[in-house]
Formats: sequence, structure tokens, C-alpha cells
Amino acid sequence: MTTTTDLAVDTVTDPDVKAGYGTDESVGATAPADFEVVRARDLADVVEVMRWAHETRTPVVPQGARSSLTGSSVAIDGGIVLNTERMASVTTIDPLEGIAVCGPGVVNKQLKDAVAEHGMFYPPDPASSAFCTIGGNVATNAGGLCCVKYGVTADYVRSLQVVLAGGEVIRTGHRTAKGTAGLDLTGLFVGSEGTLGVVTEVTTRIIPAPDPALTVLATFDLLDAASAAIVALRRERHVPSLVELMDRAAVAAVQSLADYGFPSDCEAVLLVQSDRPGHTGEDVQRYAGLLTDAGATEVAVADDPAEADLLLAGRRALSPALEAKGPRYLEDVCVPVGRLTDLIREGQRIAADSGLEIVMAGHAGDGNLHPSIFFSPDDPGSRERAHAAFSQVVTTALGMGGTITGEHGVGTLKAPWLAEELGTAELERQRAVKAVFDPRGVLNPGRVYWS
Repeated sequence: MTTTTDLAVDTVTDPDVKAGYGTDESVGATAPADFEVVRARDLADVVEVMRWAHETRTPVVPQGARSSLTGSSVAIDGGIVLNTERMASVTTIDPLEGIAVCGPGVVNKQLKDAVAEHGMFYPPDPASSAFCTIGGNVATNAGGLCCVKYGVTADYVRSLQVVLAGGEVIRTGHRTAKGTAGLDLTGLFVGSEGTLGVVTEVTTRIIPAPDPALTVLATFDLLDAASAAIVALRRERHVPSLVELMDRAAVAAVQSLADYGFPSDCEAVLLVQSDRPGHTGEDVQRYAGLLTDAGATEVAVADDPAEADLLLAGRRALSPALEAKGPRYLEDVCVPVGRLTDLIREGQRIAADSGLEIVMAGHAGDGNLHPSIFFSPDDPGSRERAHAAFSQVVTTALGMGGTITGEHGVGTLKAPWLAEELGTAELERQRAVKAVFDPRGVLNPGRVYWS
């Protein structure tokens, strides 16, 4: 029987190297015993693998930097991991048309830096920007800290080149500023988590670079006051480019890593930025007034970009601070902005009831929180309680009119709740759409749609 080693592609055979491609960053991810790895060098490699996989009904897991937190890029037993990191060229930067064209393996920050040399800006900014790939961003419709003003990956994808099961190459969308011909297949592929096709080229929208951001930092003794501040900022005519929230547990975690100047007894910290050309100083002073009027106990305003970075340093330290605390479920739910602090309170209640530590922080400007639920890996009961708490957070968000994921995707971790959000009939319609593009079900089976 033909295997991928017989194809004209780069197949990984070293067991140690291969093992590194078997998992992603999702909690509890383990590599299966039997899988193959192909590191695609170009479009032809992807076409060859997908043609062979379709013919042999072999599962394929499209994969980038393996930074997924939901299990969507973990190898499948008996399947192929199709990694696209080597397809990492930025081939076009056109400031006039406002586009950049790149391969799926281009790192997010690499694209940002490349377009910045032309005075342009690519806004999507996941926390993993330094290592996550554009292909992975497209697969999960990644967001980040600046979504409140700029939106998510879907808002910046003009066109895609995609290889379908069977090896057919299609193009979706357009490179022009406007275009309404046909259905929006680009929007269909963005966020599909490798279940419909393998993205091999991305045409992104880019915009003129904003000014260096200035920052306001505010602390609150009451969650209600923080909520009032978030609502006031959302109603601002000139929307902040960043509105981040840290609850008391997040503050404690950061302060345990190093002293970032946060008071130990505050209930919440808000960080707010403006990058509006010619108006950053004016904006942050106005934001500071809004925060004070809402009930902030302390407000600090940056006078220059260097000071702005210092004020934001504590927020940037949150991820390493949480990693230092040990294993955790890293949640991703989104609720209406007006319910954000209600979700934090529920998270604190779940923590008290379960005896677990839960840190609540995230993107306050768009209602997207990333609760971290910690457990002891040596205590099966602790892990079970953490999973139960994870489930409660998800169902609580749905009960508030929210969604089970704002930007991380569904993968395997949240697939059990997808029907609860969409409804059975809608889920079946989406499975039917998948079958149009992947009739033999070889693309990332068992992810998102749970079958």
C-alpha cells in the first residue's frame, strides 16, 4: 500500500522530531501512537497530500505553529499531520490597494513588521503574535488585544487560496476593495479550523499605521465601578484601541511574578489605550476622566510611548505569570459587554464552590474573557473538578447570551457544547456544508462537529 513516504513530499521520520508535531498547546494533549508528518514546502505538496488522503480516506490535520488551545491541531491516530510552517513568504505588499499576500506559515508578527516598513498596519494581534501563524489565525478567526477597535482576522482577509480534499485548488474572495460576486466563501473558511480545506495563501487587508499608543491604567475597589467604566468607554465616539481587564486573582498572579505596582486589595484593573493619529494625548486624558467618574480609585496616564509600555507591562506579564502557576484550563468565552462583570462574579462563585483557583482576565472592550482554571496534575479529583468548573463557565456564558468561544475556536475541547449554542438543526446544516467540501470526511475529523 502506498504511504506518504512514497510521495514526493518532505515526510518526517525521526521519532523525536515527529513527536513534536503530535500535539498542540491544549490541556492534556497527547500524541497518538501512529501518525505521519508532512512538512509542506509549497502548493504542490499540499495538493499531492490531499489527493492521496482523499483517495485512501486518510485523516489529515492541517497544522501551523501548534499554538491551538482547543485541540484542533493534535495528530489523529492513523492520520497525517500536514504542517504549513515552511510556506512562509510575504510575496506582496501594496499600500495603494491596501493588501498584503502571504503564505500560511508567515508568523503574525513577521507580517506586522513587513507591512510596517511600508507605513502600513496589520491589526489582528493575538497574544501569541510572536509565534502563531497567519494560517492558524485564519483557521480560528483569531483576535487579540486590539479587537475592540480593529476587529478580528475575518475583518482583514480579502481572499484565500485553499486546497480541498481531493487536491482541487480554489480561490475565494477578491483583492479589490469592493466585491459582491457570489457567496462569501472566504468568510466560510475563516474560522473553519481546518475542517473544510487547507489554506495555502492569504490576501490580507492592511491599513495606514496608527500613532504609537498611549496608555491609561485604572484600579477599582468595586466590580460594578469597573463595569460602569467599560460601558462608558464603549460609548465613546473615539473608540479606544485596547480595553483590557484583570480581576483580583489576575493581579495577584502578576504581582507574584514581579512587582508591577498593582495594589494588592483592588477588585479589578483596567488598561486602556488610544492610537488615534494626532489625538492620543487628548484621548487618554478623556478616558482617564471617564474612568475616574465611573469610580476608579487610582488612575495613571502615560505621557509618552515608553511610559505607555511600562503601564502595560503588567498585562503583558499575565501569560507567563499564569504559566508559572501550573496546569490549567484556559477558557475563552464571550458575553455581551454589559454582562462582563456578572461573568467574573460567577467565575468567583464557581471557584469558591469547587475549591479551585480561577483567574478572570481578558478583552473587556468586546466582552471576551479568558478564565484560567487551575488544577493539580497529580490529583485526579482536582482535574475532574476543573473540567466541571470549565463546563460551568461555558454554560454560564451561554446563559448570558454569549458564545462558547470568542477567538480560540472549538476544536475538540468545546465540541460537546457546540450543539447547545447552535441548536441541533443548525449543527446538522453546518455538517452538511462540510460534506460539500470534504465528502469523505478526511479533513480534521472529530474536531468542531464532533463526528
